Amino acid sequence: MRTHVATWPRRAGKAMRKPSVGKDDQPSEGSRAQSVYRALRAAIIGQALRPGVKLPEDAIGEQLGVSRTLVREAIRRLALEGLAELKPNRGASVAYPSLEEARDVFEVRRALERLTMETLAGQLSKQQIADLREHVRGEEDTPGRDGPEAIQIAGDFHVLLAEMTGNPVLHRYMRELCSRCALILTIYGRPHSSACAVSEHHGVIDALAAGDGARAAALNDEHLQAVVGRALLGPRRQDHDIGSALPPFPPPQGVARALIYIPPAPPPPSP
Repeated sequence: MRTHVATWPRRAGKAMRKPSVGKDDQPSEGSRAQSVYRALRAAIIGQALRPGVKLPEDAIGEQLGVSRTLVREAIRRLALEGLAELKPNRGASVAYPSLEEARDVFEVRRALERLTMETLAGQLSKQQIADLREHVRGEEDTPGRDGPEAIQIAGDFHVLLAEMTGNPVLHRYMRELCSRCALILTIYGRPHSSACAVSEHHGVIDALAAGDGARAAALNDEHLQAVVGRALLGPRRQDHDIGSALPPFPPPQGVARALIYIPPAPPPPSP
């Protein structure tokens, strides 16, 4: 088995001083578990870990420098959000929703988005409207037509709208639904012009600012239907291994540690 050693950079012209880390400065189990969860979630949403890829606790723990217990806790949280699957005697893997499940997720999202539009119409402050327009400008500047960054920032627009309602339950559900939709678009998406989504987002903002809840809901519903129409046509898959998908956490006290190379799965035997 090959071993790769991660070396951490030193500042030019001077040696890096070894930090003094006391017992109270060490991260707690809760914060480390949260870090593992966030790292895995970001890798899934960012398409570094593709749908269907296995999530071996030992390999992930080795890569991130944490215990299998913390990895197992993070995977369970991801399973509750629909981003991972736990199967008896088969371990965990990134979720791979069926086409029917994908349509169901978007249908629920459309219903919650209508509530968001009705709540926000005519209620947005000037600063909130400015924040929304700034976000859409960020969408315009995002490279790639259907890459992970473009998909994520487009979904973040809808999460931001839900957050502006002041309803924490709605905000949480929209965040989870948009994450699942991003995973779905990884499987069933196809190349398209991101200008479509940007134009549709501008229309939603204009309707909300004008206080026209019915128009905002109709435009947003058409927008989501267009997303589905541009996407759910046929699956596409590409596997990545844990080593390339998850960057290792910095080792404690700045000490370099060995990172175990995780080889890709061997090809199936010839018939």
